[in-house]
Amino acid sequence: MNVVETSGLAKRYRSTWALRDCTLAVPAGRIVALVGPNGAGKTTLLHCAVGLCTATNGNITVLGDLAPGSLDALERVAFVAQDVPLYKYLSVRSMVAVARNLNSRFDQAQAEERLRALEIPPDRKVGKLSGGQQAQLALTLSLARDPDLLVLDEPLARLDPLARHDFMALVMAAVAASGFSVIFSSHVVSELERFADYLIVLARGRVQMLGDIDDLLAGHAMLSGPVEESDLVGEQFAVVQTRKAARHAELLVRTTGNSELPSGWESDHVSLEELVLAYLRDPSASMLPGPLTPDELEVSEVT
Repeated sequence: MNVVETSGLAKRYRSTWALRDCTLAVPAGRIVALVGPNGAGKTTLLHCAVGLCTATNGNITVLGDLAPGSLDALERVAFVAQDVPLYKYLSVRSMVAVARNLNSRFDQAQAEERLRALEIPPDRKVGKLSGGQQAQLALTLSLARDPDLLVLDEPLARLDPLARHDFMALVMAAVAASGFSVIFSSHVVSELERFADYLIVLARGRVQMLGDIDDLLAGHAMLSGPVEESDLVGEQFAVVQTRKAARHAELLVRTTGNSELPSGWESDHVSLEELVLAYLRDPSASMLPGPLTPDELEVSEVT
């Protein structure tokens, strides 16, 4: 089963396309990192997946064949937005009660136990909590719904390093206990490898790269050698990024396993951060069949 599947998904806001021809399939049981520059369409894709907006063209389903926003989907999909929409004037205890009354699958005992472990005072007003505590509260309420899919839109953006670690530690512990799927968008590229096992990179409203992270890393390499031979070596591979100095060149390439390097050249493994940043720097690069067209490269950018 795919937890999210799209085909030719497109979303337009007046004259601006946020998504265009976005096609992907996210397998169940994965922790998926959704990455892209500002305006790539990450938030729009997540909003389509949770039923907060409808597509202009194309199709999207969740958890097999459910329509986003349908009653069945709302029961099984939990969403935490970047701005952590909570009732700031309520106490934490009252916020838990509201969530319990709005969700039939809500486990109040589990929520209260997690909040005690996080040392979040139940009588404190939500608006008086720190940013990290508010994010943890929103996550706790979502996890207490026993979701099959948890969608997180930039959950780490406003958190300090310690709060980011604590937030994702709670997500990982809950996944280990319950086995649900997670899709989270993030700009914190350096931390992706610690948490995610599946990657989607968006560029200008369409999928630029996706797949199992181990497979993606195995399918790329960093080649280094004399700069005067870089163009010749580049003809043997699909080059994602080239860096040249006076005498030395580095080429990040997609590998096929069949090309032999000339004498004086070396091949090294690429890190996930290097791989993601290389694709982000060049929206025209794609590991999917065919490059982006000039029209697609000129698509206006919105989130």
